[in-house]
Amino acid sequence: MHGNAAARFTKATMLSVASGLPSAVTTSEQLEEQLADVLDRLRLPRNLLERVAGIAERRTWSQDEDMFTGTIDAANRAMAQAGVGPSDIDLIINTSVSRPHLEPAVATRLHHGLGLPSTALNFDVTNACLGFVNGMSLASSMIETGQIRHALVVAGENAADVHAATIARLQSGTPDRDELMQEFATLTLGSGAAATVMGSTDDHSDGHRLLGGVTRAATQYHELCVGSTDGMFTDATGLLKGGLDLVVSAWHEAEPEWHWSQADRFVTHQVSRTHTDAITRAIDLDPAKVPITYPRLGNVGPASLPITLAGEQDTLRRGDRVVLMGVGSGLNTALMELVW
Repeated sequence: MHGNAAARFTKATMLSVASGLPSAVTTSEQLEEQLADVLDRLRLPRNLLERVAGIAERRTWSQDEDMFTGTIDAANRAMAQAGVGPSDIDLIINTSVSRPHLEPAVATRLHHGLGLPSTALNFDVTNACLGFVNGMSLASSMIETGQIRHALVVAGENAADVHAATIARLQSGTPDRDELMQEFATLTLGSGAAATVMGSTDDHSDGHRLLGGVTRAATQYHELCVGSTDGMFTDATGLLKGGLDLVVSAWHEAEPEWHWSQADRFVTHQVSRTHTDAITRAIDLDPAKVPITYPRLGNVGPASLPITLAGEQDTLRRGDRVVLMGVGSGLNTALMELVW
């Protein structure tokens, strides 16, 4: 491998990871009930989301919470778990897709809400559902060079607004089956937040070492999934094929050097049952080593992978090899290894 395709870290370590889940639950049945007339007209079953995607429910922020309070809560718990305080943080990277405005960066509001020092760098890194993994890699590179000692990487997602816009548009028109399926993926989205604290092995020898990994791009597919606050329009078949080809090619090229097939856990981006099963079969993973959260949380964008990792941490043992497998529309993928 050459250039930016591969990276190895010697000092970067994950000190903690925490999730922030909304208190309310929205079931797939509830969403599909709002589209009952559309589904009936097109002679489609009312349990498409669970039958096709395997998603029974997702979380929704209640009236007294939102993506900001959820992200701040996750970040505070991650810092407490890591044994560091706000004054120790030198960098916060927000990696969320959701944003209520174009500027300023969402990171500024989180920086203020967490009481981080004025010396702490703060900015957003967005790369669809791959953003969190990219943020971890960027923070690790800055730790390696000694520019920072501690970093917070966070993501907070709110799917309620795009759900409402999509349902209203479908209700007000007369979409055919193809038009409905173009917007189907929008209804798989869920809300939630996650945070991780990264540090240096010089200061934290007991952390979870981030060894590095590989990245790959297939940007000829950048039009397969295009989203905004108004909706997300997806060529599901093309996205599955393109994403699967990209991950599989990256995996097989990396395998002779990294030997990831021998890892103990594979934490993937949570899209749906179809995507997870396809990747598991294509690279011959043991399904028991591939935890899933999409049935009850849906696709929480870049927060999906760290939320899933946070849920697994109590079952991991010291020395376990954990491969993080991220994919983002565009298309991009990143495969990274943690030693627990």
